[in-house]
Amino acid sequence: MSENDSLQNAAILMMSLGEAEAAEVFKHLSPKEVQKLGEAIAKTKVVTREKVDEVVEKFTRIAAAHSLLVSDSGDYVRTVLKLALGDDKAALLIDRILQGGDVSGIESLKWMEPASVAEMLRNEHPQIVAAILVHLDFDQAADVIKLFNERQRNEVMLRVATMEGIQPSALKDLNEILFKVLAGGDKVRKSSLGGVKTAAEMINLMGTAIEGAVIESIREHDPELAQKIMDKMFVFDDVNKLDDKAIQLILKEVATDALTVALKGAQPALKDKFLANMSSRAAENLKEDLESRGPMRLSEVEAQQKEILKVVRRLADEGTIVLGGGGNEDAMV
Repeated sequence: MSENDSLQNAAILMMSLGEAEAAEVFKHLSPKEVQKLGEAIAKTKVVTREKVDEVVEKFTRIAAAHSLLVSDSGDYVRTVLKLALGDDKAALLIDRILQGGDVSGIESLKWMEPASVAEMLRNEHPQIVAAILVHLDFDQAADVIKLFNERQRNEVMLRVATMEGIQPSALKDLNEILFKVLAGGDKVRKSSLGGVKTAAEMINLMGTAIEGAVIESIREHDPELAQKIMDKMFVFDDVNKLDDKAIQLILKEVATDALTVALKGAQPALKDKFLANMSSRAAENLKEDLESRGPMRLSEVEAQQKEILKVVRRLADEGTIVLGGGGNEDAMV
């Protein structure tokens, strides 16, 4: 089932719950999940009784299959997070969940528009800005950084790339600056945020023009660091390095119209790669769409490419596909 189908089913289920119950569910969702689900509900106009019954029945089956509770939920959380994320990445999350860490400040930023976050941070020291942005999702952080002037943007990204972690004392300072961003104290472990990989993920989502300027600025300070970041980056044309199975999985997740726009700015080899993994009829339709589309703004094309890259990274994080090229840390042998 595609993400769109899943969202549609979730929207139908929420609408069948009623306003009060749906509101309680929304309280447990992340900002992105609220936005996506809210948009899906807004687009849902007419639903047949049969479809509602089908969705509710499916939810009932899934809920019943997951109804068995574990005896020690604390141990369960520790084990699951460590298996999913590794010891280092799981450590801070475990502290927050089991020790009730205060993340009200950073959580409030996740609900804000990038322009508002950028305005709030515009006059802060680049090191403080970097320490805050590494707590945001990569795409939100990238959108914030794009709103800075070139000098501040480059200074912040240099610090993100060279950041090796955030000590508890630094977290305390952030608490005072930004609504208690994270809880300080002896129980807070060093958070393994920032670094080359984080910088690469953010730069990936900034767009071609800004991306080149940021990399060049970092290269002036430290050529080796700039190369390390580039080695970790995975840009849209790198999709051509994926195998056919990965391309087919991506096609299942991406709407045809979005793919058409994204491929307007792609290399011919990448267009051929997608076409070769489609049915003859779908490939012919895509060719016709590409030929019939007039000139498009680069910003529109890059926006769709960014959305497809998000799908690629999600599939890679889930272990469904393996990224090739320099950014692949866990190649198959």
